[in-house]
Amino acid sequence: MRSIDRIRSVIEGKPVDRLPAQPMAMMFAAKYAGFRYIDYTKDGRILAEAQLKFARDFAIDCVLMCSDPAREVIDIAGEGSVGWFENQGPAIREEQAALLDKARLKEFSIPNPLGGGRMHDRIHSIEICLKELRGENSIVGWIEGPLALAAELRGLNHVMTDFIDDPEFVQELMDFTAEVAIVYADAQIKAGADTIGMSDAAASMIGPRHYAKFLLPWQRRVLESIRKSHPETILRLHMCGNTGPLISQMATLPVDIYELDFPVDLPAARAVLGPNRLILGNVSTISDLLEGTPERVSAAVRRCHETCGRFHIVGAGCELSPYTPPENLRAMVRYAQEHTPDQF
Repeated sequence: MRSIDRIRSVIEGKPVDRLPAQPMAMMFAAKYAGFRYIDYTKDGRILAEAQLKFARDFAIDCVLMCSDPAREVIDIAGEGSVGWFENQGPAIREEQAALLDKARLKEFSIPNPLGGGRMHDRIHSIEICLKELRGENSIVGWIEGPLALAAELRGLNHVMTDFIDDPEFVQELMDFTAEVAIVYADAQIKAGADTIGMSDAAASMIGPRHYAKFLLPWQRRVLESIRKSHPETILRLHMCGNTGPLISQMATLPVDIYELDFPVDLPAARAVLGPNRLILGNVSTISDLLEGTPERVSAAVRRCHETCGRFHIVGAGCELSPYTPPENLRAMVRYAQEHTPDQF
């Protein structure tokens, strides 16, 4: 069974040969393939080559186009707020945030994802993977969620205080970042991505009241827009950290795959989401995959599978450490290979 068919069948509750495995690997994939991470983030050919090698060697059901938080930022506002690191990739320097002066937002325009910038570089990665895979594996495109991009442009601490000090500005900023996400998702899907992952990492740092007011409506706008324009596209929501208090609101979003980080109480999340929503992950990237043994990883995957039931994709809750022992990752994938969704 093709990997992409396996994933679609699990989403639809149809018979499938085995559980899908979709651990998030960026720095691990680059290191495993022998590349510096700075080159992985700057050259779409290297990103694609590393993901293809990782997926083939470990029997992973997807290639992942996520790499860093600075693609959209740089194409919108330049590199002034971005620091580059050889084996970490680019990071946002909050003290140099592009929107330290809020008035600058009026100068920004939606970047062209095919305009030759860093957003375009990800498109190249998708095109390479599409040609190489020929429909075999899922190609997961990636967008920064509305709050994630807002925090990257304004600075995390600033945007959090803006919730109180200038809520109208936050809403204006979120209107802009949501539109960037919609445009970028559209370009990636047209290039060949069958799945769009949306990351809103900062969401776990806000409570239900602020999530309802300052993020949920814009997440819904992005996801519903993608669903309307591309109804066959798989939608995957990734929010790092403990999003447990937000699950009941997240459940109202048109999401196919909920990627839940390991701090989330998985039984509680399953109870709120209901039995038929698809959950990816929740295995600890630290105590299980990085510091554990193959036996411990296999037991952790089994616990997640038993909790989630048949609507489950094997994976970690967030990105694998580049120092994860390969035998631990192989143990995770082996569990997926040896079990069907209904076989615990």
